[in-house]
Amino acid sequence: MAYTYDLKRTNYKHMKLLEGKVALITGASRGIGRGIALRFAEQGANVAFTYLSSVEKGEALAKELEAYGVKAKGYRSDAADFKAADELVSSVVADFGTVDILVNNAGITRDTLLMRMSEQQWDEVMNANLKSVFNLTKAVQKPMLKQRKGSIINMSSVVGVKGNAGQSNYAASKAGIIGFTKSVALELGSRNIRSNAIAPGFIETEMTDVLDPKVVQGWRDTIPLKRGGSVDDIANATIFLASDMSAYITGQTLNVCGGMLT
Repeated sequence: MAYTYDLKRTNYKHMKLLEGKVALITGASRGIGRGIALRFAEQGANVAFTYLSSVEKGEALAKELEAYGVKAKGYRSDAADFKAADELVSSVVADFGTVDILVNNAGITRDTLLMRMSEQQWDEVMNANLKSVFNLTKAVQKPMLKQRKGSIINMSSVVGVKGNAGQSNYAASKAGIIGFTKSVALELGSRNIRSNAIAPGFIETEMTDVLDPKVVQGWRDTIPLKRGGSVDDIANATIFLASDMSAYITGQTLNVCGGMLT
């Protein structure tokens, strides 16, 4: 029996999944954020991104993104600063016209056991990881509400789902992101604005390259797929949630962890 929707099904194979969409990605100068920015450009998105420290890295990334034939611009901005986040979104809308996709990726760690953790280490992680998500989401809902569509993707962590010794501040911030993501999905769903989270597992980046290879292998051995994840593994999941392929998915947390949470 033939179903009518088969005739209308979009052929995703021959098109770029993010063609013409405007994406704003925070913390994109390195690691996962940089990987997402590059894959988004490859899929046709115009990319606005933030960085905090290296202007040179920011300018270099903008040129790499433009090589895909898209518009790209880096903004030096602290996502943890409420006023700066609001000004950032205004600048992006002025430069790009709108924001279709927000990827809240900026984040830090200040790992230590609770008995040694200072108030400053707690506050720094909460501001950089959780308050930043509030700041950018609140700012970006204005253009998204105006156009009655949008996809918000928040980078959480498996640690936010299961906890981890020595990371109570980080785990709390990442768990908070999941609760915030679900609440935003409920608030903005009727306006066709989707809100989802991604919880990466052990992802191998330049930050893990400096670790003891035996420690890294030990982590790999505990994962059902027997390997660490790549930046592309996270970028692919982000592309899916940013694109119209996930048009009926909101309020969810996608665990990209090689089965670690199974």
